[in-house]
Amino acid sequence: MRKWVNIIEEILPNIFVIKVPLPGNPLQAINAYLVRGRERNLLIDTGFNRVECRTALLNGLRSLDVSLDETDIFLTHMHADHSGLISAVATDKSAIYCSELDAKRINMALTPTYWPKNLAYAESHGFPLHKYRDELLQHPSQRYGPDKQHEFSIIGEGDVLEVDGYSFVAVETPGHTPGHICLYEPDKKILISGDHILGDITPNITMFYGGLADPLGRYLQSLDKVNSMEISVGLPGHQGIIRDVHRRIGELKQHYENRLGEVLTVLQSGMKNAFQVAGGVTWDIPCAWDRFPLQQLWFATGEIISHLEHLRQRNKVRRLEHGGVLLFELVK
Repeated sequence: MRKWVNIIEEILPNIFVIKVPLPGNPLQAINAYLVRGRERNLLIDTGFNRVECRTALLNGLRSLDVSLDETDIFLTHMHADHSGLISAVATDKSAIYCSELDAKRINMALTPTYWPKNLAYAESHGFPLHKYRDELLQHPSQRYGPDKQHEFSIIGEGDVLEVDGYSFVAVETPGHTPGHICLYEPDKKILISGDHILGDITPNITMFYGGLADPLGRYLQSLDKVNSMEISVGLPGHQGIIRDVHRRIGELKQHYENRLGEVLTVLQSGMKNAFQVAGGVTWDIPCAWDRFPLQQLWFATGEIISHLEHLRQRNKVRRLEHGGVLLFELVK
């Protein structure tokens, strides 16, 4: 395995991106942003709780001469690739900002019942849990999240984080997770978008245990909300800077509308569970459905559950239960 080379770049005055590797993950890296201030710094997102990520993040902060005691942390959302290293960087002098919903879920994920309930939920949608249970217990979301519960500084719509010349306003953008939050700098028209808007890939809008009733519907509403704002540059959680956020929002909306159409087409042949529907739609993965890597199989199933539930909210499909498995059919 090649050695990871730290990539640190000042992308805007006193805003640095630290590329934190995500070993074995198709996303390859996460963008951790460091907003440097004279008295307090703000670190936005972290990386998986594993040694490769910890080394890259701490080395990056060290190269920027950052004192952890003088650094607060903002989490755009709960996922382990964004929150896993909070224990490694937060000191007793650090505030850890997060939405109320995602903060609760980060701590809930450390309870013994959380992951089994997620597995049971997926199984109720046709996921073949009997084949993958042991492997799923080693899923990155399970293995590489925070290693202890934390007290969070709860942040919500309209709250402001000030860092020397920057006033970041919290914008609630539920969908990718129940409590996803972007940061918006209205004077400089900067959007730190987390995984709400990504430049080269589509955010995964999944539905699993205990989440939003219609995550895709909420996500599309969140896209419209952000689209109404003046934005010059988007700083996403993965990959490169987004130079035209509004154009990208249009592309994302079209993608999800196309995917909804595909789901309806698959259901034309009859009633199916979410796992079966997922096997019938188009994915940007160069192999057959029965050869999908487990992580992609898991997220694809969750994404189709969210699409089916959105179509159910729109009265396009109905949901039935048979033998403990949820099935969907077209409303005619």
